[in-house]
Amino acid sequence: MDITTILGIVLGFGFIIWSIMLGGSLGWYIDPPSIVVVVGGMIGGYLVAFPLKEVLTLGKVFGKTLKNSEFDVDQIITKIIELANVARREGLLALEEAVSEIKDDFLQKGVMLIVDGTDPELVKNIMETEIENLAARHGKSKSMFDMLGALAPAFGMIGTLIGLVAMLQNLSDPSSIGPAMAVALLTTFYGSIFANLVFIPMAGKLSLKSNEEVLIRNVMIEGLLSIQAGENPRIIEEKLKVFLPPSVRKRVGTQEAKSDNG
Repeated sequence: MDITTILGIVLGFGFIIWSIMLGGSLGWYIDPPSIVVVVGGMIGGYLVAFPLKEVLTLGKVFGKTLKNSEFDVDQIITKIIELANVARREGLLALEEAVSEIKDDFLQKGVMLIVDGTDPELVKNIMETEIENLAARHGKSKSMFDMLGALAPAFGMIGTLIGLVAMLQNLSDPSSIGPAMAVALLTTFYGSIFANLVFIPMAGKLSLKSNEEVLIRNVMIEGLLSIQAGENPRIIEEKLKVFLPPSVRKRVGTQEAKSDNG
């Protein structure tokens, strides 16, 4: 579980509440009408923006921000090098026996394509289309939080306008000015917090996770095409390490690949 999402939200709210309590009373910042304007407006706008089947997936998308990546690029590259060694010693058809040991569906599909003798260009096109569809799905998920991040401050401003109208309508009654100003200011406050502490950061995290997964898929494609071309496992290893930061490269690969020079 990636606890940084929850930790960040808890710490953010914690420091905001601490700051409020240092300068006054927390009760000053709790205003039900303001909460109703912002939360209700976000829900309404979100329902307008997305079809029902997408709306119902919001919880699942939120769960993605709490999960660690299912991929370990080190292990993926090591597995590809192992497959390269098998193909080099026994031929591409021998990879069919190794398919059952591959947990990732994308990599498994690629291995089966090269075992079946599919043209390399077609293999590349099929796999890249998979990546494009994957990125599109991730983009749709991210757009949900982008939308909520835009709606929150927007309805905060709407709440501010409501409060200002109420205040201007009752200038003759000094006792009504305070509550109206509270709605005017607190809706903007709530909207900004929701947008900048919750929704926009979550959209950013989803984007990072998507980029990481796309990178790993591209590593798989490069490795599979190199295996199909009959390249030396050592060369394949060096090609795939280019995708990694220098600090990670030393621990990647198999001893068998490193000792195989021909």
